[in-house]
Amino acid sequence: MTPQEFFLLLIAILASVGGQFFLKSGALKLAKDGAESVVSHILSIITIPDLIVGLICYAIGAIAYILVLRSVNLSIVGPSIAASYVFSVLLGHFVFQEAIPVERVVGLGFIVCGVVLVVWNRT
Repeated sequence: MTPQEFFLLLIAILASVGGQFFLKSGALKLAKDGAESVVSHILSIITIPDLIVGLICYAIGAIAYILVLRSVNLSIVGPSIAASYVFSVLLGHFVFQEAIPVERVVGLGFIVCGVVLVVWNRT
């Protein structure tokens, strides 16, 4: 993987994490009343800036992902995106004060090891 391909992959991962952050932030601002209609929920979604930014982040991530897929094997890029899970858990903990149980830490360790093994290029 060239530095440019790695950079695109990193953009895809970080944009995905940014999208998750803004969607969570925006979701917390949505009305909790379940009696609203589907149309009013959709209107609420398109009027909350955090949700719009989250969707834009996902679009940027998808574009970067497509560009990196042009030249890097899916068997490398696909599992590498799992690194976003680690960043999401850390964001949840530090920004939204979500607990991280020991089992989740162990699972994240396995994810990190898996991503390293997938992208490790022994030539």
